[in-house]
Amino acid sequence: MKTVNEKYDNVIQNNTFYYFDDEFEEIYEKHIYSVKEAILYLKNDVTNNGCKKEVFTHFLLSKKEIGLKALLAITGVSNESLKRLITVIRIVNDDEVNNLVFRKNWDDVSNKNEISEWSSTKIEKLIISNESFRKGLINIFFEGSTHKFFQQTLPAFELQKLSLEKLQFNIDALIDTLARYKEKGSRAAKGKNNPEILIEKLLDLLSISFDKGDLKELIEYESDTKRTMDFIIPDKKNPLIIIESSFLTTTSSGQGDKSKTEISIDTLLKKHYPKAKFIGFVDGIGWYVRKKDLKRMVAAYEDVFTFYKDELERFKELLLKVFK
Repeated sequence: MKTVNEKYDNVIQNNTFYYFDDEFEEIYEKHIYSVKEAILYLKNDVTNNGCKKEVFTHFLLSKKEIGLKALLAITGVSNESLKRLITVIRIVNDDEVNNLVFRKNWDDVSNKNEISEWSSTKIEKLIISNESFRKGLINIFFEGSTHKFFQQTLPAFELQKLSLEKLQFNIDALIDTLARYKEKGSRAAKGKNNPEILIEKLLDLLSISFDKGDLKELIEYESDTKRTMDFIIPDKKNPLIIIESSFLTTTSSGQGDKSKTEISIDTLLKKHYPKAKFIGFVDGIGWYVRKKDLKRMVAAYEDVFTFYKDELERFKELLLKVFK
């Protein structure tokens, strides 16, 4: 049996620093080259024939899935964001937007069943097989930044990616794409962009105190299964409302695990803090498109709220009822 220091030294002295497979790297470099060449082809086409919708729709058809990847690279729209946006359009079923994207020609507008998210493969196939879908997609990139629906739905950070200047290969606009790509992760991590701020503001408005972190009873008796809490109201000594918040704009395999964890936490709270209400704030398109995980998630809570204006008002009424 090696000592801790021997094992530690082995990792330090024999570190490969970065792992890479030569065959995979060669294949992926060819893929990157294909996307780059497609972008250059599009740039020349725009220069010679103008920044016209027909140029872009023909580009998507002729270059197939590489064409879509090139368009997303220019604008900075991620594949995941495009899938979410198409899902939102189908959910909202807004007449103006439906007309903009010619939705009746590629999706059943009258379908009242729950809408599930389309895969990237389905979207790529629709681009090739359905002219209306192809034209509708280009309309989003050409008109999205000035369209009322997208202005009300998308945050400014995402809305600016639909700038027409990017499609014109304007240097400043392309630099904007690079800057947004670079800062996307740090923007997501900023606390002020977290909707939990709305809960804090409401509690401050009502002069109701709150804590965050671990609960004493769970630390003492359930240290292996406990977790930190987002809001403990009014304090850790005598919690009357305990809140867990989850706002997701993307999906992940961890959503199923998160829902299972919340159910186990609910059991612990009922055991150690039977007087406390366990409340969930669950919101975002990321949960909407993972309905099985969502159903498991909400089962853990006594009540569930979203960050919609009316829902925040309903939460305010709950607070007033508990803290008369």
